Amino acid sequence: MTDSKKQPGSSEKLWGGRFAEKTAASVEDFTASIQYDSRLYKYDIAGSRAHAAMLASQGILSRDELEAIDSGLVEIGREIEAGTFRFKAELEDIHMNIEKALVDRIGPAGAKLHSGRSRNDQIALDFKLYLRDQCDLLMELLKGVNRGFVRLARGYLGAVMPGYTHMQRAQPVLVSHHMLAYFEMFSRDHSRLEDCRRRLNLSPLGCAAMAGTGLPIDREQVAENLGFDGVTANSMDSSGDRDFAIEFTSCCAMIQLHLSRLSEELVLWSSQEFSFVEISDKFCTGSSIMPQKKNPDIPELIRGKSGRVVGSLMSLLTLVKGLPLTYNRDLQEDKEPVFDVVDTVSASLSIMAELLENLEFNTATMEEATKTGFITATDLADYLVLKDVPFREAHGIVGRAVAYCLDKGCELEDLSVDELTRFSDVIAKDVFEVLSVRGSVDSRISTGGTARVRVEEAVAQAEKQLGIAQ
Repeated sequence: MTDSKKQPGSSEKLWGGRFAEKTAASVEDFTASIQYDSRLYKYDIAGSRAHAAMLASQGILSRDELEAIDSGLVEIGREIEAGTFRFKAELEDIHMNIEKALVDRIGPAGAKLHSGRSRNDQIALDFKLYLRDQCDLLMELLKGVNRGFVRLARGYLGAVMPGYTHMQRAQPVLVSHHMLAYFEMFSRDHSRLEDCRRRLNLSPLGCAAMAGTGLPIDREQVAENLGFDGVTANSMDSSGDRDFAIEFTSCCAMIQLHLSRLSEELVLWSSQEFSFVEISDKFCTGSSIMPQKKNPDIPELIRGKSGRVVGSLMSLLTLVKGLPLTYNRDLQEDKEPVFDVVDTVSASLSIMAELLENLEFNTATMEEATKTGFITATDLADYLVLKDVPFREAHGIVGRAVAYCLDKGCELEDLSVDELTRFSDVIAKDVFEVLSVRGSVDSRISTGGTARVRVEEAVAQAEKQLGIAQ
């Protein structure tokens, strides 16, 4: 058939009215997204049901048409859940698969469903509904991990360990204080997701392709029906907006980075060089050739998975960086990285919560590690400051005392008062109260410090925040 004889409307697509030829099979394969966006089915159905209810209230659909659409969508949803619905790649995505199935089942009424909307705002709606649920899921998983930190903090109150800077022993801290540091990290992650959820919870439906619609729709009714806080303000922005997906993925990347930092410490602490922690055999694996090995594979894998989560964030940032307003087909590439992030971060949080319940700290080893490395040197400097010695001068005094200890092969607390007074005549017998590890810890009474009194307050506050009965 020559071009002059091709008839418009010969395409089988729901959008194919102006097309005279069928889409090439290679194009269908390349443009299809149903293989991954089918997970949005329940959100697509929920959005369509809310949209249909609004169209009926506006007189665009009859009551009979609404009932046919609603029952048809419910039936399709049941079939998808049961695994009996057949998705067709030639229909491209979840939206077209559901709409075509609906039209095939109920006839012309199904074809009216798309009145007043476009796939552009429909996609944005489904994606927002999905991510809203994922925010809720991840926030619950974060609470589970934080409960683990708080249980450990309560269980190991009083146990001491070295705190590190530059991976060098720096100052003694309570093990509980260290656990609560992670509690703070993951609490910020929870807060970021709350903010993300609040910002994304505006409905884009009714913005249509990019300019709105001339039909008498009620966007606010649909938004309220679906639990949104309101509607988006600008149709052009709404059509091409993926800020909400990028922000969500950024929140997830931060969560995974925090998990990775924790995992790094667990890997180090479980090594023979540290022996600070013992991870249950249930959460470790062995070697295929070295029978003595007990490998911390779970934290290693969590640490490794941070790369794919950060990579997904970079993918989204790169995806939108050069896109003009409004919708562009490039945006089809937004979902796979987000879906992968959801799967990766939720799995990592779940397994970490279990792992925290299956480890024990070697408190004797940790306390022994605080007895070397001049870990109370800062306490000696603070002691001198309280004796009216300027801090910079005190710093130099302590530095010379440490050098003396290095030559002698001992720690600061091993020196006698006579030896210490060589470096400053303000030093007296009371100095040994601050040179002990326990004395050092108990002296850190500033807000947020590691003194037991402060840590006990912090544990109680964390338990209250999480609803843990004391």
